[in-house]
Amino acid sequence: MIRKSRGTTTVTDVGTLKQIRALMIVNGFTSNAGLLRKLVLAAAMSMVGPAASAAVTQYALQMFAQIPQPDTFMWNTIIRGSSQSRDPLHAVALYAQMDRRFVKPDNFTFPFVLKACTKLVWVNTGSAVHGRVLRLGFGSNVVVRNTLLVFHAKCGDLKIATEIFDDSDKRDLVAWSALIAGYAQRGDLSVARKLFGEMPNRDLVSWNVMITAYTKHGEMKCARKLFDESPMRDVVSWNAMIGGYVLRGLNREALELSDEMCRVGECPDEVTMLSLVCACADLGDLENGEKVHGKIMEISEGKFSTLLGNALVDMYAKCGNIRKAIHVFWLIRDKDVVSWNTVISGLAFHGHAEESLGLFREMQSTKVCPDEVTFVGVLAACSHVGNVDEGNRYFHLMRTKYKIEPNIRHCGCVVDMLGRAGLLKEAFDFIASMKLEPNAIVWRSLLGACKVHGDVDMAKQINEQLLRMRGNQSGDYVLLSNVYASQGEWNGAEKIRKLMDDNGVTKNRGSSFVEAHS
Repeated sequence: MIRKSRGTTTVTDVGTLKQIRALMIVNGFTSNAGLLRKLVLAAAMSMVGPAASAAVTQYALQMFAQIPQPDTFMWNTIIRGSSQSRDPLHAVALYAQMDRRFVKPDNFTFPFVLKACTKLVWVNTGSAVHGRVLRLGFGSNVVVRNTLLVFHAKCGDLKIATEIFDDSDKRDLVAWSALIAGYAQRGDLSVARKLFGEMPNRDLVSWNVMITAYTKHGEMKCARKLFDESPMRDVVSWNAMIGGYVLRGLNREALELSDEMCRVGECPDEVTMLSLVCACADLGDLENGEKVHGKIMEISEGKFSTLLGNALVDMYAKCGNIRKAIHVFWLIRDKDVVSWNTVISGLAFHGHAEESLGLFREMQSTKVCPDEVTFVGVLAACSHVGNVDEGNRYFHLMRTKYKIEPNIRHCGCVVDMLGRAGLLKEAFDFIASMKLEPNAIVWRSLLGACKVHGDVDMAKQINEQLLRMRGNQSGDYVLLSNVYASQGEWNGAEKIRKLMDDNGVTKNRGSSFVEAHS
């Protein structure tokens, strides 16, 4: 497939690349340097962007490897594509191949390799590249120097980054922004703010760097002050603030700011929408969630990324609209393990256990491999539906077929499943056989089952375990008291209440809230 965007043409699938190369071979153009450059450029562009797949990247690299003597332009082009791909490791590998084949790098090569080292946080490799830059005399090149500054500021040595900055033109805004971002990322906001104040001219990037730095470190008041003072804003500025609010749990503020964003005519992007969907999910705000969903469909023309699709499924599930969650799930074109996990768990915890297990069986027929989160949802579904045999089978399958070691959540699901089914002794024995130390949640799950099934003796044993773990939790006392009460043993219930008083344990008052539309 060929995708056109802003005057450029990008190949987005293996088949198209193969067709282009086949045409060149058939027509005898494989030695034409000009056409080979265009082919490599198309291959490099195919490796970049959300539509790029591992298959396209792999074929692009294989195709490049079959070119007998690529020139420096071709090497730089494929290294650039690799550095911007999902796996920048290829860029460093290509740079090493270039060296082995005695092709001399130039001032275009080093920025791409250094960007890859920055993404990979490969400090030693990046430092070695820095040394070669100096040996070949490219240290004074503005682009190379700024890329070195970014590398050292983000993952190398801040002292070296500062030295590079001191040797640069103080009118270079890229250098200022890079050093500010470096100090901010390392948590030294005071130095970053000082540098920001000393800038001879502040561009939009520098404002965004400081706003983002404050939001990432939770200083939302400082971030908002800078945001309000900024003489210019773009979608990055708005996203930094909205995302910061969501990250700190200030979801209402995020939604209010998004309304302001629309009022001033700034167009939201996928990052904006992702933050807003998460805000609605955390709030359980279905009404606003549906509005955000509508806006997503409007700006994306009905197509959205896997990441955004997963967030929408999660939002609808948390807001209780499981039908819409399933609807969105089936609209996700490239479903990943998170997609399956979200809908399987959503169905399980909303009481649609059979549908949840049906989707898991369907997942097993795809190329997506279940992970430990998948099995939490699956075991919870088995618990809710009371299917002990199937739950035990999946617990065994998780370990034998998928090599996933059970964690405390898996064990808690099994205990809950056995307890709901009235198999209290089996649940108790399972806890005793666990390799992991059982936590209070596991014991309380079984204690709750004792209340349902009226096993006072076992409830006493479990309560002793809980009191040893956390003697001041009122809920544990109350639950045991309720076990006695459910069997009409009022003396036992009264003793537990007195024990609470003697130990100074108080029961928190219950509370609830409703959301009303005025």
